[in-house]
Amino acid sequence: MTVSKVLVANRGEIALRVFRTCSRLGIRTVALYTDLDADAPHVKAADEGVHVPGYLDVEAVVQAAVATGADAVHPGYGFLSERSAFARALEDARIRLVGPSADVMDAMGRKDHARDVAGRAGVPVVPSYDVGDDPASFVYPVLVKAAAGGGGKGMRTVRSAAEYAEALAAARREAASSFGDDAMLAEKYVESGRHIEVQVLGDTHGNVVHLFERDCSTQRRHQKVLEEAPAPTIDADLRGRITGAAVDLARQVGYTNAGTVEFLLDNTTGDFYFLEMNTRLQVEHPVTESVVRVGGEPIDLVELQLRVTGGEALGFGQQEVTVEGHAIEARVYAEDSFGGFLPQAGTTSLVRWPTDVRVDQALGSNQVVSTAYDPMLGKVIAAGADRESARQALVAALDETAILGLTTNAGFLRTLVARDEFRDATIDTGWLDRHELPAPDADVPRVMAAWVSAMLAALDTGHPFQADGFRVGGAPAPTLVELDRDVVVDRAAGTVDGAPVRQLSAENHTLELDLDGHRVRAVVNVQPGIVEVSYQGQRFVLTGPDRLADHVAVSDGTITAPMPGTLLEVRVAAGDRVEEGQVLGMMEAMKMELSLKAPFAGRVTAVGADAGHQVALGDALFVVDPDD
Repeated sequence: MTVSKVLVANRGEIALRVFRTCSRLGIRTVALYTDLDADAPHVKAADEGVHVPGYLDVEAVVQAAVATGADAVHPGYGFLSERSAFARALEDARIRLVGPSADVMDAMGRKDHARDVAGRAGVPVVPSYDVGDDPASFVYPVLVKAAAGGGGKGMRTVRSAAEYAEALAAARREAASSFGDDAMLAEKYVESGRHIEVQVLGDTHGNVVHLFERDCSTQRRHQKVLEEAPAPTIDADLRGRITGAAVDLARQVGYTNAGTVEFLLDNTTGDFYFLEMNTRLQVEHPVTESVVRVGGEPIDLVELQLRVTGGEALGFGQQEVTVEGHAIEARVYAEDSFGGFLPQAGTTSLVRWPTDVRVDQALGSNQVVSTAYDPMLGKVIAAGADRESARQALVAALDETAILGLTTNAGFLRTLVARDEFRDATIDTGWLDRHELPAPDADVPRVMAAWVSAMLAALDTGHPFQADGFRVGGAPAPTLVELDRDVVVDRAAGTVDGAPVRQLSAENHTLELDLDGHRVRAVVNVQPGIVEVSYQGQRFVLTGPDRLADHVAVSDGTITAPMPGTLLEVRVAAGDRVEEGQVLGMMEAMKMELSLKAPFAGRVTAVGADAGHQVALGDALFVVDPDD
């Protein structure tokens, strides 16, 4: 292999993922980092590190590659991974991009251009309309979407001609803000569809193969939540037609390196349509690595990328590529999925990842999670001999996932994977937008927190829920524990509010109880004033309301920030009289806006920040004294 030193123009779990392969192959590595990431895990994992003003600074990234003598740059995904200007800047500096050429990015990076390429390749595309035509002539529903970018941004579903102008304008604004390009497409909207994507790989010698397909139909607002391989609902004939279409498209455009061709399968008609091509490695590539074999051996997509970048031929043909078993990936995000999907930030107190499955992550205990970057914290990938064994393994893995200190979607993922609809593969691309999952019940976590609190009340020494994991036993007298409600714990009698409880183990933050004949296990962390419990992946905070809930926290008239962000607007001043529900101000985080409202009628006695200021989670923003 001619590649000897790789700079990864990315951060987090994908940077660590690339570094692992480079280390195994004996390739030296360079990490980039910003001020926020100076102590991040990916920086510590590389052979060298270079500070840059930002991960989107093309000039700084290219200069870092030149200065460190890197002969190749792996872009990961996101950031500069599909920017043709970045690819050309590397070409000018005589540094290879681990990816396709700038010309291919130009051809496939915009959805409108990619549709033209697909048409020339004979690949079916979604029926479309000219965005400037009379919307009364369209057949609804219609999807308006940005020609540039992805990730569900710049998209709106339109169900009537009366809604069209407003939806198009809103999508344009979002596209311009997200991608600097407000060009739009208008296409037929498939009400019930499956998102099928094909992993393709091409070399510089004219060889192109597919590495079978993935199903990414479990989405929320066009953003993927779960991914799996192979697709569970297509037969051999349809699989052959979709994978063949992906290879034809890649050949048509002269594609090299790893890429993904995405299709929408209409459940009603059985027709499939080309959506777009991602000219990079995908977030969900681990499920392909988990099931695809070449000559009976597992594959490493990053290694194959590096070998193609080094000028090597693939060395295998399509007939040598097979699939064994099934794999499912869950994306763990810093968000409150049961509270409006609000983004979360803060410092982790305790992090436990599962050990019996593959986990790609860059998050540990006592680590800062910022809203400055994508909220994905890691990926949990379970594989099995068949889909059901992989699904059950993923449920068990998410049970073992514990992230405390801030709220994540791990409990939401566990609830989703355990549902009959996912088990039966009936979830389509719009299912999560039509269904609201029930929030987990706090009964078991409340018992766990009460039991631990009663244990600590009798101790004046260490305990198993502090950092050193000291083991204790004993049975103190009955204790009244004040959590979100009063709970009576009698450890001598083995009861919590009269229900039988037997402690099975308590060590290193992990508590196992026999609760009325059922074995339950949770990760518990005690901090001043609160007990955090991770049960079935979900974080519970006992002793008062969770500061990260989906509403503005109010205590005695104090309105606090439910997430870190920017105070966009202040509409009142100290001394003003306000009515219940009156908007006092607006704040924003990660392009989400939140109204800050008066909890009751009264007078404003304090305003904690000016418009335009950054505010932290829990900052007091307004104080209202109630009317007598």
